[in-house]
This record gives sequence, structure tokens and C-alpha cells, in this order.
Amino acid sequence: MSVDIVGRMLSTLPEDDDHPYRTGPWRPQTNEWSADDLEVVEGEVPTDLDGVYLRNTENPLHPSVKNYHPFDGDGMVHVVGFRDGKTFYRNRFVRTDGLLAESEAGASLWAGISENPALARRDDGWGARGRMKDASSTDVVVHRGTALTSFYQCGDLYRVDPYSADTRGKEDWGGRFPFEWGVSAHPKVDDRTGELLFFNYGKEAPYLHYGVVDENNALVHYVDVPLPGPRLPHDMAFTENYAILNDFPLFWDAAALERGVHVPRFHRDVPSRFAVIPRRGSSEAIRWFEASPTYVLHFTNAYEDGHEIVLDGFFQGDPEPADNGMGDKWQRAFRFLALDRMQSRLHRWRLDLVTGAMKEEQLSDRVTEFGMINGAHLGRNYRYAWAATGKPSWFLFDGLVRHDLLTGAEEHLSFGDGVYGSETAMAPRVGSSGEDDGYLITLTTDMVENASYCLVLDASRITDGPVCKLKLPERISSGTHSTWAAGAELRRWHNAESAAAAIGL
Repeated sequence: MSVDIVGRMLSTLPEDDDHPYRTGPWRPQTNEWSADDLEVVEGEVPTDLDGVYLRNTENPLHPSVKNYHPFDGDGMVHVVGFRDGKTFYRNRFVRTDGLLAESEAGASLWAGISENPALARRDDGWGARGRMKDASSTDVVVHRGTALTSFYQCGDLYRVDPYSADTRGKEDWGGRFPFEWGVSAHPKVDDRTGELLFFNYGKEAPYLHYGVVDENNALVHYVDVPLPGPRLPHDMAFTENYAILNDFPLFWDAAALERGVHVPRFHRDVPSRFAVIPRRGSSEAIRWFEASPTYVLHFTNAYEDGHEIVLDGFFQGDPEPADNGMGDKWQRAFRFLALDRMQSRLHRWRLDLVTGAMKEEQLSDRVTEFGMINGAHLGRNYRYAWAATGKPSWFLFDGLVRHDLLTGAEEHLSFGDGVYGSETAMAPRVGSSGEDDGYLITLTTDMVENASYCLVLDASRITDGPVCKLKLPERISSGTHSTWAAGAELRRWHNAESAAAAIGL
């Protein structure tokens, strides 16, 4: 294995830090690595695995102004690449405007999610809108061969090289990027059409927008989705012909918001609502469907079944838990992070486009979240979802479940005591012939061995354990969202020489 530290960022975090989400599995990193021919500690690297796994996560460098929340940290992208049995690893901070400004100042400049915006030491850029730094630390997708990182409170999309993880500036869609509103995390890429679908939201009417970027990277559609007031949508879904947005009854307390205080409340007497809009449809074409009150952090997929839209996601039985079960001074601070407290379970809604009726059902008794599917089936009928289980009371993934949505069967793999994974991406094998014919890839933070690994699993037999286990240069911080980009697709957009050089061929 060839390993080099190519960068190290200055951190001013205290050495005796006791914050639960800046220590232990969430201990942040400062090193940026380039490593080739990763050490194989178990199994063999599959020769029919071709592409890159990318993971984004929060990685703070400076103490918060007052109260740190794990969603406040700076974005860091990790890349593990595979081709012809060879591997490489890169990790880089996303060079956002906020990171560069705070690196120059040597301190946090913006208030975080658990802080009053008035505490911000700067009030320009995104801070002027009364929220927080755009850390671009939530999600990562790949569109037209470029990785795009995004922030759940809306912001810029940062362009990242999917091989090197280097930041290549901001996306602007030919000057038509909605700079005033930004783009939320979880834009969706339809590989069949080459389109990117997105939404954004804010505290001013109409409160929500929906847009489409075409295969030529042009913003070709952007419309209002009027809501009754400010909401907190986190994800969306799409089918072959429609996009599905939402209005859930977990949103800021109106009276507190008038005082400039952002306190989320679950309004148990208000229904959930889904907005169905043709993918290039007008605001007037939106149809609304009502469902049981809940909050959905993430959807797995949606598809059309006759005159119905089938929508799958993780229904929360208690979107506003009283506590997180940690039993200490952090009792209420992170109650929105524990999957067991929120009781998130895979759920299905059926939206009848002819009658306007809504039917819903729980698909699993098991608490899971952060579901991933074979990307070729996004917006289409599908059978399998792979989702994370959570350590009780914590925002940590301690295992993986394979949901068979046809039979209801489930397979569970535990990562083991003290080992925590990332969102697990599905990578179809080269020449795959079935929906689950491929591999699952995740990164682990192993507190027992004080190390991190990339695990490659057989997507159809997860309980067999790793097909391959690769050691990373150092123990990485626990993290969340990821994606898989197939090598053949990346090589469409990158010249053959640069693509081969990235993998060491």
C-alpha cells in the first residue's frame, strides 16, 4: 500500500473535548490522505467491481460559538475506488466559502443548528439569511461525472472530482442557479434521462420550490410549491413521470420563530401531505394527498403502479422524542438523532391519481433508516432495499438490514460491538443480471481496533460477511450519506488517461 498525507487542516478543538459527537466514533479528522493499493485484510477485491464509493460527512475543525450539533461540522468527502482488482482511497475537506473563512479566522464564525443566529460573528453570505454556515456536509450525488455536495438547510452545490475528492468550485448551471434560495440536500439523479431533480425551502412565501436540471446541465424547470408556512422538508422522491415533495407536521414553532428562535415542534393534529407534480409540471398541476401525521427523513424509492404512485420511506412513530435515552446533560440536545427513539420503520404510501385516495401500510417491524437501492431502479418498480440499524440512543449505525419488499423477508448483519458503519451503497457488478446482483460498500469506524475499513459485501447474501475488507490509512469519523458511481459512466465524462491515472493503471 502506498500512503501519503497530502494535507492537514488546522483544528482549534480542545484536547480534553468531552462532546459526545466530537469524540469516540465521531472524533473529527484533520488529515487528508492519498492511498493506493489498499491493504486487503480479508477476502479478495472483486475484479467485476468497477467505480467509486463516495461518502460525505460532518467533520468540525473549531469549537462552536456556544452549542455544537453534529450537523454543524465541515463537509469531508471520502472516496474508495475500484477497477480490475485495484483500489485507492482519497479524503478531502470540501473547500466551502465558510470553511475557508473560518480557517483564516481560526474560529467558528456562524451559529449552528442548536444556537441562536444572533450569536454569529459574521452576518454576510448565508449568515445574512438568519440560519447557519453552508457546510455542504450532508449529501453527495454524481451528475454528469461530477460529484455534487449539498447542505440540508439549503446552500450552494459544490463540485467535487469523484476520483481525487478535490473541490472544483460551485455549480452555477450557466448562471441560473437559484442563489437566493440555494438547493437542499438530496437532489435526485435519474440515470436514464440524465436529469437532476431538486428542491429548496425557506422562511418566505412560497416556502418551497422544485426544479429540474437536464442532461446538458441546464436549469430547464423551476416552479413554486406553495405551502401554508415555513416547513422542514429533508428529502424527495420521483417516478418516471412525477416528482413527489412533502409537507410534514414537524416544523418550527410559529411563536418562537417570530422571536428569531428556531424550535422544531411536531404538530400531532396536522396531517402529513404529499405533493405530486409532473416532472416538468406547473404549480397549478400539483395534486396534494393527505396521510397520517409523521415525519420522514428519507425515502427509499417511488414508482408508478397503474394509476397509483407507490412511495416508500421511513415513517417515524415519534418524530419528537422527549429525550434520547443518554441519561446525562445531553439528554434532550440530540433526541432527534436516535433511530430507536424516533421509531423509524419502513413504510409504504399508495397515492391514487384517479380517485385521490391514500392508502398506507407499515412494511417492517424493525427500526431502520438510511435506505439505499440499486440505482438503476430509482423511480421504477423494485424489490430490495438495504438500510441501517442504529445503536440505541445514538446517531451511530451498528448494522445493516436487507429488506425484501416482495416477500417481507429480512436479513440482518451486525457490524459487531464498537464498530459503526456508514450509509451503504449498492454497486451492481459489471454485467449484472439482477437487481441484487452486485456488492454493498460501506466504511466502518472500528473503536475496538482503533481503525477504519472499507467493507465489500455480496448484496444478495449480506449475512455471509465481507467479500473483501480493506484497511484505510487512519480511523475516520463516523458518517452518513454516500453514493456509488459506476466506472463506465464516469469514463464517459473523464478522459481515459485521467481516469486510468486515478486508479493507478
